[in-house]
Amino acid sequence: METSLHRQLKAIYAGDDGCCEVVCDKYRIDAVRGDELIEIQHGSLAAIRDKIRKLLAKHRVRIVKPIVANKLLVKLDGCGGAEISRRRSPKRGTLLDVFDELVYFTRVFPHERLTLEVVLVDVEERRFPGRGKRRRRRSSERDFQIEDQHLLQIVASQTFATTADLKRLLPKRLPKQFHTAHLAERLKTPRFTAQRIAYCLRQMGAVEIVGKQGNAILYSYASNKAA
Repeated sequence: METSLHRQLKAIYAGDDGCCEVVCDKYRIDAVRGDELIEIQHGSLAAIRDKIRKLLAKHRVRIVKPIVANKLLVKLDGCGGAEISRRRSPKRGTLLDVFDELVYFTRVFPHERLTLEVVLVDVEERRFPGRGKRRRRRSSERDFQIEDQHLLQIVASQTFATTADLKRLLPKRLPKQFHTAHLAERLKTPRFTAQRIAYCLRQMGAVEIVGKQGNAILYSYASNKAA
């Protein structure tokens, strides 16, 4: 079911001069503005990978990928019920989270007709108790269903069209030959996040493997790519 967040972003990106829910090449497109097709994708980019690949053969495409920067959790006593409580989620999203999605999208991005716009948003998430389907999970906190998500505000957005754009998210001062521990330390992020970043950039041809230091793989920026 479409969320309010999806509808709100669709209206924002369609603008006053665009159209929503347009059929193009047998695909339903969230919005069309001028000659650009716009897809709002809150879910995994992997889910639209084949669709986008086919559309890019003829069309300019913009993928708008919302990442939740801050979430206000509103607990209801049931579906459509009364509000019981509200609190801020401790989880915070950042622009670096885009690499979690690009892991499954490296055969599509970059492309000369593709723009990826990452939008950091604050949302209100309304949820109600589940039906016991998740009792085996360790935390009862996960035993809920989401009724809806509403956009509170757009915090920031950043557009990526090339691997050079992605590299601007990385530390400016890295060793000429670096490994993922260097990335993790300078980005103040877990090592597995740095490993995903390195994997994405390597698959896209932005970095290349140049050796090893102990058990760590050493990378350097590919010289034939734009800086």
